[in-house]
Amino acid sequence: MNLAYHDIRHNLFRFLLTCFGLSLLMAVVLSMIGIYNGLVIDALTIARAPNVDMWVVESGTRGPFAESSRIPADTREAVARLHGVLDAGSVTYQTAEAAFAGKSLRLYVVGFEPGRPGTPEALVSGRSIAQSHYELIADTRAGLQLGDRLKLGRNDFVVVGLVKNHVNSGGDPAVYMTLRDAQTLQFELAPPAARVQMARSGTLQGTDTINAVIARTNPNIPADSIADTVRRWKHLSAMTQAGQEDLLTRSVVDRARRQIGLFMAILLAVSAVVIALIIYTMTMEKLKQIATLKLIGAPDRTIIGLIVQQALALGGIGWAFGLGVVMLLKDYFPRRVVLEPFNAVVLAGIIVAVCLLASGLGVRAALRVDPATALGG
Repeated sequence: MNLAYHDIRHNLFRFLLTCFGLSLLMAVVLSMIGIYNGLVIDALTIARAPNVDMWVVESGTRGPFAESSRIPADTREAVARLHGVLDAGSVTYQTAEAAFAGKSLRLYVVGFEPGRPGTPEALVSGRSIAQSHYELIADTRAGLQLGDRLKLGRNDFVVVGLVKNHVNSGGDPAVYMTLRDAQTLQFELAPPAARVQMARSGTLQGTDTINAVIARTNPNIPADSIADTVRRWKHLSAMTQAGQEDLLTRSVVDRARRQIGLFMAILLAVSAVVIALIIYTMTMEKLKQIATLKLIGAPDRTIIGLIVQQALALGGIGWAFGLGVVMLLKDYFPRRVVLEPFNAVVLAGIIVAVCLLASGLGVRAALRVDPATALGG
């Protein structure tokens, strides 16, 4: 006869209510793990989207994501002529806000040269940009649909394609447009500002500027050696794709990543304390029944099994319910939640360990109870 099973059946409602409360706590822990993963993946998404091997930026900067970077547009031709470079493209990155359907959209605008590195791939619907002006590809999180018109700067753009999970480190959905349109949006002055500059200097600042050149290199030639060649040009800096990703992880999202990691560790500690208190309380409520078992000659292993099995059942059901809640609601979070099977398995192992340790308090109290307690009033 399984004593743990029969005891749970006897107090089924209270046990399930306890499991439900614990599952909400597990859901918070799993959510924080998913947000932690999502923060890192989001930071790397835009950098990985072009599928390139090298980034060329302004000298002395770590742009275009960590710092501001501006270089002449003709840099792309110079990079493309380097030995080992197969293809190169110019890109710009900027944050913009636009009004749509009565609300304000904060977008991450990416300018690229169609047909060159930087062109968005793996569209979920629609087509690539076919015209030289006023078309864009948007991430699905922006809430835009094919055919929608969006005003950016002084021009209206038509959504012709959609991509998924293209967001920057801040969680802003990306929109892609041609390099010329992006340069106009980023560098062209508004008419009043242009008149002021003309009055002051007699010339207007050109818009033929980009934030970076991205390049695909020959797989037989190390990208580091090509980047070293670029660094010898005094007006340019370069980094490999691995270096760009390492920079994003260590610099751009490091503080937020550590903060979420610390919060996640605190939640795990709180969960361990809560589980320990619940199991200890459940054991203390059954001291008289445990004393009765000892009085009739039940071995210690039976009593230990009763407590440990209930502790594992409590943790297991709470983990399963919590995982189910997160999987149902993760798409409604404002930030991307990435929960991998490995994370869920590791948390399950932690919960098992916590339950076993927490049951130690209950086992200690149960083994010390006097069988004569069962004869009391």
